[in-house]
Amino acid sequence: MVTWPRLSAGAVRHGALDALRGTAVLWMTCFHFAFDLSHFGFIHENFYVDPLWTVQRTCILSLFLLCAGFGQAVAVDAGQTWSRFWRRWLQIAACAVVVSLGSALMFPNSWIYFGVLHGMAVMLLVCRATASWGRWLWPAGVVLVVLGMYAPQVHAWLPFVDAWDHKTLNWLGMISHKPITEDYVPILPWLGVMWWGMAAGQWALARGWLRRLDPIAQTVAVAPLSWLGRWSLSWYMLHQPILIGLLTVVGLMRS
Repeated sequence: MVTWPRLSAGAVRHGALDALRGTAVLWMTCFHFAFDLSHFGFIHENFYVDPLWTVQRTCILSLFLLCAGFGQAVAVDAGQTWSRFWRRWLQIAACAVVVSLGSALMFPNSWIYFGVLHGMAVMLLVCRATASWGRWLWPAGVVLVVLGMYAPQVHAWLPFVDAWDHKTLNWLGMISHKPITEDYVPILPWLGVMWWGMAAGQWALARGWLRRLDPIAQTVAVAPLSWLGRWSLSWYMLHQPILIGLLTVVGLMRS
């Protein structure tokens, strides 16, 4: 496997990966801005049914999880220590709690109890523990994605069927219907996507692709995306309060 210059244990960054993550962040921000416009009545869109929005959500989430898996491949290859992993993991877990509390205030009947950050916290643990699977991550991901796609059918075969739809178990994804919540990212099928990201990362590292692509991330056009990708968690936590605050002010000025 390719060895990269070390900044410190597990601190290697690749501008190309940051730029890809930054693309996901920018797309997500545009998506959330449109959602907020609809929520405040500036536009009228159905984000829960209309394929224009549901497909975008799937693509954005997939891109984030692919980058997360890819990032774990980079971290493991760079010799990231478990202590450094846990520091980052605790940041994500703490932010997930904040998201739950904030969503409970804004959407008391559909608050977020297992959204993207909650799912990512659990999936990162599994991804790190299975990093040694190598090429087997590809078929393992296929299994989980297929199970997630056909969850309602598989759900019907399970014992104690109703229990799998309850909040205590529906985070696994083996459900008959999507629960009422503003963001829902269960283990099935999304762990499969993160596994694909890790497998792709290991493949790219072994062939030196990131090192070849990194200079592109330093160009004037791409560098802002790389910067955004480096601060993705901070941006994720701050962009919605800022957008909602601005739209609240605009709404008050219009009334």
